[in-house]
Amino acid sequence: MNRPDGLIQRRNVQRDTLDKNNKSDSDEEKRKEEGDDDLDDGDSKETRLTLMEEVLLLGLKDKEGYTSFWNDCISSGLRGCILIELALRGRVELEKAGLRRKSLLNRKVILRSDQPTGDVLLDEALKHIKETDPPETVQSWIEFLSGESWNPLKLRYQLRNVRERLAKNMVEKGVLTTEKQNFLVFDMTTHPLTDNVTKTKLVKKVQDSVLSRWVGDPQRMDRRTLALIYLAHASDVLENAFAPLSDDDYEVAMKRVRDLLDLDLDIEAAKPNANDLMWSVFAAFIK
Repeated sequence: MNRPDGLIQRRNVQRDTLDKNNKSDSDEEKRKEEGDDDLDDGDSKETRLTLMEEVLLLGLKDKEGYTSFWNDCISSGLRGCILIELALRGRVELEKAGLRRKSLLNRKVILRSDQPTGDVLLDEALKHIKETDPPETVQSWIEFLSGESWNPLKLRYQLRNVRERLAKNMVEKGVLTTEKQNFLVFDMTTHPLTDNVTKTKLVKKVQDSVLSRWVGDPQRMDRRTLALIYLAHASDVLENAFAPLSDDDYEVAMKRVRDLLDLDLDIEAAKPNANDLMWSVFAAFIK
């Protein structure tokens, strides 16, 4: 690239650089206002996974391609991931606490933007939230989306085949493949791991967040990583990420996870720049 010579040219370059920086800052602020500030996480060339896909990937057995038959937590955990993903993308938010300072679990989920996300599962949940009046709480939405509501009128909100749909998304991204396995009395579609690099990076990200990159303050942690820790724990798959650790590192990691779980979530949600809907989802699983 040719460099301009002389004082005048350098000053113009400086001005142009400032203009570009200002434009870049303006574009970044606009992007954040539109709610996609947490969407891009890492190198653009790397495989990007949603929070739901990351939690499911932690729960899938690499060779077998399915989650543990004894895990009855991951279903609701994935619905919590959907709510947080919508919140991080600026599509939904929690109503204001008000003068009476409502607790996180008593505040309702309200629509912030009905702009489609491009993700079928997220847009399906977003449509349900948009059409619901009066608004419902985070806890209610986790139950509705899971199909665990006692209210027959709310059963239409259930998101069906979530694990299979997420797995197919990761097949399209080249992370998983599709196979058929016979279990004596029935055949089951499974999704074994094909991209070890993506799974290894995911596990390392979880481990590093509570070990080498531990900052001791949840407000300083990357939001997606923080949500991943909470929701992986709620989905009973966090242990899979910590299994390869040494005994000493495992103890440290689990202690720091317990520190996060023991936080006063209402206080954390009230801090500047906190995403209170995200903290409300955490509270729904810790209550």
